[in-house]
Amino acid sequence: MKAAVIESLGRAVVTEVPDPAPGPREVVVEVAACGLCGTDLHILQGEFAPKLPIVPGHEFAGTVVATGAQVTEITTGDRVAVDPSLYCYECRYCRSGHNNLCERWAAIGVTTAGGAAQYAVAPVANCVKLPDHVRTEDAALIEPLSCAVRGYDVLRSRLGSHVLIYGSGTMGLMMLELAKRTGAASVDVVDLNPARLETARLLGVSGAAAGADELDRPGDWDVVVDATGNAAAIQDGLGRVAKAGTFLQFGVADYATRVQIDPYRIYNQEITITGSMAVLHSYERAAELFANGVLDPGVFISDRLPLERYPQALEQFAAGVGRKIVVVP
Repeated sequence: MKAAVIESLGRAVVTEVPDPAPGPREVVVEVAACGLCGTDLHILQGEFAPKLPIVPGHEFAGTVVATGAQVTEITTGDRVAVDPSLYCYECRYCRSGHNNLCERWAAIGVTTAGGAAQYAVAPVANCVKLPDHVRTEDAALIEPLSCAVRGYDVLRSRLGSHVLIYGSGTMGLMMLELAKRTGAASVDVVDLNPARLETARLLGVSGAAAGADELDRPGDWDVVVDATGNAAAIQDGLGRVAKAGTFLQFGVADYATRVQIDPYRIYNQEITITGSMAVLHSYERAAELFANGVLDPGVFISDRLPLERYPQALEQFAAGVGRKIVVVP
């Protein structure tokens, strides 16, 4: 079969690889669409994936074409979205309900072959059937949405909060949509990319600007979310949190990224600084929200490129052009 392969640092190619076969409790999915994510860029740069080469792609959906001998819940022809998370269920973090912090954490498309291919293997337990009205080629959005749902689980937002989001790429826009639905009194978005800010305005924001100082809001924000991973954005955002407010590190920063904090201010103003890592008990809820129309795929997916152009898709994504880019085998 044809698949994208990150062969070595900075090098991705599309080539032929062996067809996958399912294990006893696995299925083979014919991929309809696979989204690109910042994690894919980190893998390309030598982070996350334990070894190369790897077939990337952890945001995907498709049709089941083969099932393992012990699979009874799903049959060939079923359309599914796939939760890429792979946990050991044995370590202290799994046993305490923090599976996303698993000591043996793994993921389809990160540590094992993923969905940037014609076919992909997944545990049957990771597959969520799609209702008839959901297009399979749009359902690659469910995985990033499940990360955003996890982010709001961490925030435990109060009704009437004033929210500031740094970044209006796919994840920032998803956090925007969820903020509106979790009772925020206002949602402001900051981004240096004018085209992405226009999309935020299209979705409905209280304010959108290149910098927080340009926003028409006195005082600070109850909730500040970084969806960029950029040091300058994070540093600025930390200074915008209101007393008793929360800063959520949601964007994936480079390992070397450093910012400064003010311990006295955190103490004296009871500021919470927290993070949200990937997916945790949120994939099925994201699938239901998606089926109920929480996101408009026509707005979120800006580019659908053939799998053969995967290296070019990575370059476009790295350049910040467009919103969600998906490849179609």
